[in-house]
Amino acid sequence: MTVTADEIFNAAKLLEGHILRTPLVDAPMLSRSLGCDMVLKLECLQHTSSFKARGAYIAMMSFDADQKQRGVIAMSAGNHAQAVAYHAQQMGIPAVIVMPAQTPFAKVARTRSFNAEVVLEGRNLNECESTVATLIEKRGLTLVHPYDNELVMAGQGTVGLEMLTERQDLEILVVPIGGGGLIGGIATIAREIRPNLKIYGVQTELYPTMKMAIAGEEIICGGETLAEGIAVKKPGDVTKPVVSDLVDDILLVNEQSLEWAVGALIEQQRVVSEGAGAAGVAAIYEHPTLFTGKTVGAVICGGNIDPRLLASILNRNMASDGRIVRLRVDISDEPGMLAAITASIGRCGGNIVEIYHQRMFYDVPAKLAKIDAVIETRGPEHVDEIIADLRAAEFTVNQLDDSTGH
Repeated sequence: MTVTADEIFNAAKLLEGHILRTPLVDAPMLSRSLGCDMVLKLECLQHTSSFKARGAYIAMMSFDADQKQRGVIAMSAGNHAQAVAYHAQQMGIPAVIVMPAQTPFAKVARTRSFNAEVVLEGRNLNECESTVATLIEKRGLTLVHPYDNELVMAGQGTVGLEMLTERQDLEILVVPIGGGGLIGGIATIAREIRPNLKIYGVQTELYPTMKMAIAGEEIICGGETLAEGIAVKKPGDVTKPVVSDLVDDILLVNEQSLEWAVGALIEQQRVVSEGAGAAGVAAIYEHPTLFTGKTVGAVICGGNIDPRLLASILNRNMASDGRIVRLRVDISDEPGMLAAITASIGRCGGNIVEIYHQRMFYDVPAKLAKIDAVIETRGPEHVDEIIADLRAAEFTVNQLDDSTGH
């Protein structure tokens, strides 16, 4: 049995009034950067900031009275957990969410805020499985799997239905893949409405599990990825054949592309996305020839990113673009030197973010010092202008590469 287009149409009717019909917006600045006509489906604005609210509701609507009374259980470290907890609260169903013990406090707190019982167990989702099985046996709970469930896939497919009914000119869809529920549902409805549409899935180079499974290869994956929302070690048995039959190709992206995409969405479109949500944009950035001149719909599937991580990404992107630099200036340790340096930088219009004196280490002579200045600039040409002005003032200046510390 697999999901049909009719089931996705029916799911859309059931979801009316229970989820948001999220905006489908043009992205003119990103379009100029990437050489295609970009359209963004902002599922990051959905209830609980993720598309997961769709599939969770459809699955839970199928519960009978006994299942509702006993309660629902889900195993998730993030978006699916919050989606199940949110709808359980709305529907008056007891919810138990099993999360890895190392799940960030903020995600645990958000899940508990929907009155869900949170059980912290194991180091990862695989180690949560035995706990889930025990709780189901002991308490008669009903499991809602995050992707390996036909009702969940039907609910996720409504994302594609909304995109294709709203925009008739889309030529390509780009969809992140974790377990495959989102792209499986979208591909199902897309092949019914517009059979010749190109559909690309996106996975990270560290977790290419669906791509390897479809190719019949041994699945090898692991590592720290910015796109933890799609870092799934085993694709779904329900979703794999759908993706294999209906998706044109699965593109892989690296961590640098994901960082660029998260930063570009913020800076160019004012869209907050988690790493997994930005994977489609990262794929267009990394594989531009597939998309040049085309009208491309990218699903921004989630916006649950830690604020500190987001700040770090924005700063790293600014550093890689030359908009934040660190200059090391050699000086004699005497009054007036720091004032001369700041005057030179200010004269050129640079904004000093931080200043450090380096005078305590043995590689610096006792009568000399080094000044490390972190400066916000307009870009590489502006950096060159500041360095030239400092050198004209007879300072020895070197630009430091913060990725190496030299």
